[in-house]
Amino acid sequence: DAAYQNLEISKNGADILEELGLKEKQYFAATAHRAENVDSKERLGGILNGFSQIYKEFGLPIIFPAHPRTVKMIGEFGFKVPEGTRLIEPLGYLEFLQLESGARLILTDSGGVQEESCILKVPCVTLRDNTERPETVDVGANLIAGTGEKIILCARQMMESKPEWENPYGNGDAAELTLGKLQ
Repeated sequence: DAAYQNLEISKNGADILEELGLKEKQYFAATAHRAENVDSKERLGGILNGFSQIYKEFGLPIIFPAHPRTVKMIGEFGFKVPEGTRLIEPLGYLEFLQLESGARLILTDSGGVQEESCILKVPCVTLRDNTERPETVDVGANLIAGTGEKIILCARQMMESKPEWENPYGNGDAAELTLGKLQ
């Protein structure tokens, strides 16, 4: 319910797509903040390499609102931000919801973002070896890529899919349904 309601609220505020010069479905959105990913040179390098491969194949920019620790570790490990990846300051929740909603594909290590992408009908690739949101995988909204060579393979597969999955989280009317059951 909250994702649907907040998406509507976000449309009344600043337009983050306009601010960033983006067109709907003409970019990818990315997040990577988990310690197991950003504090590991191998895993963070794998994620950045995956972003590079995705940009080379699809030619769409990857918008990456990066957590300060992620930015710090990119520098400490001596990595360069790949061509086509735009590192931006972290966004507020409503702005990020707009970014997610307009994306062609989401790349993330966040459980909440996996859930939101499923609700918003935006295909997702999870940059982890597992997920606490298996229902997103079960309905076809999400693929588990890890942080290596599978990132580009999963991105290809999700780019070919249509967002026709059944939302396992409902359609935004949980409060009304609950109230109806109580009456």
